[in-house]
Amino acid sequence: MKTSKSILLAVAFIALAVLAAALYLQHFQDMQPCPLCVIQRYAFAAIALICLICASLPSGAQKAGAGLGILAGLGGAGTAIWHLWIIAHPATSCGRDALEAPMNALPPATLLPSVFKVDAYALCSTPYDPILGLSIPQWSLVWSVVLVVILVATLFKRNGSGNGRY
Repeated sequence: MKTSKSILLAVAFIALAVLAAALYLQHFQDMQPCPLCVIQRYAFAAIALICLICASLPSGAQKAGAGLGILAGLGGAGTAIWHLWIIAHPATSCGRDALEAPMNALPPATLLPSVFKVDAYALCSTPYDPILGLSIPQWSLVWSVVLVVILVATLFKRNGSGNGRY
């Protein structure tokens, strides 16, 4: 059975790969991020950061890291669900005007604007072409759920001592 450390590192790698895909779409396919896209990026970045930090800690802290990663993943999944709802109901606003200024004032947006800055003209209801049959928020939801499931399994996996305790 894989160790919690290797699983946390794999989850961090997947989260970073999802962020890399988002950056590719932004910088090479000209798909500018809306506020909900950036919130989902924060969730994947939080998962990656939590998993990378906790992978180097003792097993008890690794379990705590899995729990924190689950919370970040659930936040990302909830944001993706809200994003999908907005796409299905384009008359509803994602709060672009209300969210843009505070999100762009956050330290990550000023330190890494190419990753975390909200585009002034990006709308959450913009209908981009699907990628392999799924929209971008659907892909975000799929990967958030996959990472949450992996982290839940890590959180509740046996210690490996064979004593039946979790």
